Amino acid sequence: MKLRKNILTLSLLWITLFASAYDAVGHRIMANIAYQHLTNKARKQCDKALGKHGIIYQATWADEVRSDKNYDYSYKWHYQNLKDSMTTEDLKHLLENPTAEGEHLFYAINLMTDRLKKNPSDAEALKFLVHFTGDLHQPMHLGRAEDLGGNKVEMNWFGKKTNVHAVWDGQITESKNMSYTEFSVYLQDKFKPRNEEFQKFTVLQSVEAAYLVRNAIYAYDKSDANNYHYVYRFAGDLDEMLYRGGIQLANLLNEIYK
Repeated sequence: MKLRKNILTLSLLWITLFASAYDAVGHRIMANIAYQHLTNKARKQCDKALGKHGIIYQATWADEVRSDKNYDYSYKWHYQNLKDSMTTEDLKHLLENPTAEGEHLFYAINLMTDRLKKNPSDAEALKFLVHFTGDLHQPMHLGRAEDLGGNKVEMNWFGKKTNVHAVWDGQITESKNMSYTEFSVYLQDKFKPRNEEFQKFTVLQSVEAAYLVRNAIYAYDKSDANNYHYVYRFAGDLDEMLYRGGIQLANLLNEIYK
């Protein structure tokens, strides 16, 4: 009986740690927004590869397979360490030379895009691209190498110890208390007046926007223990990153499947 209890305790601990390792809601919000903005041709191709609404349901696959040793090679693809005080030209250079600092997020997005252009039915590449485009719009996936993208920057979040990366992976989103479908509708209503503007943004402009938010996150005075202040300060930035991510993913897929 004691052995069973220990196994159950370890199993629950593993589930808790794994569940907190990524935010399914955020990725599905972006994939859902993207799905609404796909051309008929792109939507049919995505549905053919992954099943109807598959880009939404498979949006977290790239995180889930990190528990499979066969996918250990993809671990570094989820982030792009950026230095402080980078200029637009610096970011542009890194996007155009994605292996200049190792094979990370920029490299992975380029690789999956190329794979899909060569084989539109490459389901694995599509699942990776959906997820990595989402990661590109999570500012702490563009964080500092020395603190592992904010994973080593401790925070108290409504009475619980956590870190900045985890807050941005899901805890701000969770504070809205909406499902991914409700959040998607909310964002599309909120940004409808700017929809055409967002559709014209390039990947570089999305990286610049995420980088600016990333810098603001690092600059925030974390001694302010009132998390309502934090949510008030950054909720708008999070909304824009999620919406940008969805539109940028749609742009990429529409271009691939045109």
